[in-house]
Amino acid sequence: MINNTSTCAGRYERLSALRETYLNRARESAKLTIPTLIPESGHGVATKFSTPYQGIGARGVNNLASKLLLSLLPPNSPFFQMKIDDFTAEDLAQEEGARAKVDEALNKYERAVMTDIENSGTRSAVFEALKHLIVGGNTLVYLPKEGGARIFPLHRYVVKRDPMGEVLEIIIKEDMSRASLPQDILDLLAEQSPSDESPEDNIPMFTKLYREGNKVKLYQEIDSIIIPDSLGEWPIEKSPMIALRWTRIDGEDYGRSYVEEYLGDLISLEGLSKAVLEASAVSAKVVFMVAPNGTTRAKDIAEVANGGIVSGNAAEVSTLQVDKQADMSVAQSSIQVITERLGYAFLMNSAVQRNGERVTAEEVRYMAGELEDALGGVYSILSQEFQLPFVSRIIDRMTKKKVLPKLPKGVVKPTIVTGLEALGRGHDLNKYNMFLQALAPLGPEVIAQYMNAGDYVKRVGTALGIDMNGLVKDDEQMAQEQQQAEQQAQQQQMMEMAKGAVPAMAKEGAGMAREAVQPQQG
Repeated sequence: MINNTSTCAGRYERLSALRETYLNRARESAKLTIPTLIPESGHGVATKFSTPYQGIGARGVNNLASKLLLSLLPPNSPFFQMKIDDFTAEDLAQEEGARAKVDEALNKYERAVMTDIENSGTRSAVFEALKHLIVGGNTLVYLPKEGGARIFPLHRYVVKRDPMGEVLEIIIKEDMSRASLPQDILDLLAEQSPSDESPEDNIPMFTKLYREGNKVKLYQEIDSIIIPDSLGEWPIEKSPMIALRWTRIDGEDYGRSYVEEYLGDLISLEGLSKAVLEASAVSAKVVFMVAPNGTTRAKDIAEVANGGIVSGNAAEVSTLQVDKQADMSVAQSSIQVITERLGYAFLMNSAVQRNGERVTAEEVRYMAGELEDALGGVYSILSQEFQLPFVSRIIDRMTKKKVLPKLPKGVVKPTIVTGLEALGRGHDLNKYNMFLQALAPLGPEVIAQYMNAGDYVKRVGTALGIDMNGLVKDDEQMAQEQQQAEQQAQQQQMMEMAKGAVPAMAKEGAGMAREAVQPQQG
């Protein structure tokens, strides 16, 4: 048995107290957006979640998460580049065509990694993680040895960081059914801590990851007993657990959410939407009033069928009205203003596109770019704390399974290319095009003299993330085609010479015949 002061359960309880403030704010944000993301403590399968009176929060979270997903994991091009160090690149530049071949091989490497990400179903898990980041500000991504990824919400894990923000310790708490545990673990539990609990009862299992030197180590613990088969260690940059946060605040173990920044607008919109809905329900209620001293009887009005006839005086019957149209219009105007502000904040298309008959596509792109530029800081955080560890872990898994070749250490490393125009290889392509435009005034002959066209074509294809196999001719194929063209030219020339020689020979033969006949005639 391990001393309780050093068990995962005790450590988890101590760190949970430091997490409580962030967790309460996250739950408050979830109530106004997607309540099921971060539920209240003690929830279960029978828990009835509250439904917000407005759907702008949920719509905004889903919309922003979708845009971030397309930016962080673009479907048509890798979100990272395998780059070689400057000294190796300089050596390759000495050999003609070597740099283009290396870039082409690295491009294949990148596409293989992206194929594995798509096939493992990681994209849906990342989408869930982004929603947790937007609403709760924190989430934990776990990448096992095989398969996709698991996402843990804030209420299921604790984290401890150093002053620089690097993760020192992560503990996950899960409730496991005894019936789902392997028999050897059940035997170990029975031996160390006999219990009369039934197999259907749940037991808490803790998974702890901690840093030790330049490694991260992991083990699992049940009932203060360490499971022997759960031990493992990895380099820090290839850790299977990635603790994400929306914003980075020095000295804090957790981040703040995006929804928290607009919580005031969401609370106001929730209250106004509820008031307008209730007032609308009251206004929609139809109540007829009959003069008490008139000849028209209320019973006749209540019991008559639609289109029926009763005796009475129409002047004695009136309809009760709320007469709150002016007050309702004020609330509706406030709702419209707040909805528009939140639409801009969550990058909704309805907020980007102004009302008008002639709204150009360029105007929409410009406004969308202006709004998304505001998320540049978020892209920077996610590129360093999510994308880089994520791709390093995927490459490590594929290399251990021998799906990818092992790259020389320190020579080639992944570099994240994120943001708007920097997605994929957009920057490289722009540089190539600008370079060619700058050389255009020199004329095509000078460009052809100093520039290797084949190398340029390969680099442009690589910048676009295109599979160059079979698309661009290699040097051997170009040489063969050039040789065939020269042979065909020689054959054509010989045929033309032969065609010209036949009439000449015929003319010469006719002349010789005439010369032979003339002496005989003389």
